[in-house]
Amino acid sequence: MLSQNSLRQLSTSYGKLGKLQEQLSTGKKISRPSDDPVVAMKGMYYRTNLTELEQYKRNLSESYAWMENSEAALDHVQSVMHRARELMVQGGTDTLSPEDRKAIAVEIEQLKEDFVQVSNTQVAGRYIFNGTAIDKPRITDSIDPSSVSTENSPFTIEVSRGIKLQANINVDNVFNKEMMEVWNGIQTALETSDMDSLKEFAGRFDQQTDLISAERSELGARYNRLEMVDNRIGYQEVVATRILSDNEDADIERVIMDLTSQESVHRASLGVGARILQPSLMDFLR
Repeated sequence: MLSQNSLRQLSTSYGKLGKLQEQLSTGKKISRPSDDPVVAMKGMYYRTNLTELEQYKRNLSESYAWMENSEAALDHVQSVMHRARELMVQGGTDTLSPEDRKAIAVEIEQLKEDFVQVSNTQVAGRYIFNGTAIDKPRITDSIDPSSVSTENSPFTIEVSRGIKLQANINVDNVFNKEMMEVWNGIQTALETSDMDSLKEFAGRFDQQTDLISAERSELGARYNRLEMVDNRIGYQEVVATRILSDNEDADIERVIMDLTSQESVHRASLGVGARILQPSLMDFLR
């Protein structure tokens, strides 16, 4: 009986040593759910939360890409329109000859083509200025205003649980049929030296310029909100990581102390066992 008890206690001691050594090598409290079902279940929940936050961070990156490219495009468009406005003022001067106005019309045409090119901006192979029709260009023909797409559905991205932000702009305020009619009208008025038409189109041009400025301001407001959501997601990720660490990570200092103590107990158990497991009468009879 003494021998069996001693062997059983030694086996238990080996098991405790093995568990402590495993915690020390892995840095985790448990290596299998059976070690502590409560810790395992909480760990699954915390990991799911972290995975969700990582996906939201990827969504945030996509939103940043859309908004930053939209901001850059609008900035370029405003520069193009500013130059076009200068040319219209220059073309309206009475001292210019028809040939001079035709030369200005050539530059207006190039500015128009640049405007069309910006309207078909792509991010990761997707058109960002055509609503949810991301597989189709916004403007297919710079000469025909009817070729301008009318798609303007908001392209939303979920950036946090229950929170969706529009990543694109209201394209009808920027790349619209009216704007293409104005571009073509300005070019024709300069080519034909029609000053009355040039003044009319200049007024419509200024109205479109105001719409683009307002749209850029609205985009900036949404970008600021996106940054706020990004900061909150970052804080949530830090907290979730800390909670997961508290739940699963072993206290290395404590594990080392427990391992040292258990090794001392195990050596004592081996010493006691050596005294108990003495040769018996049967050993001598063999």
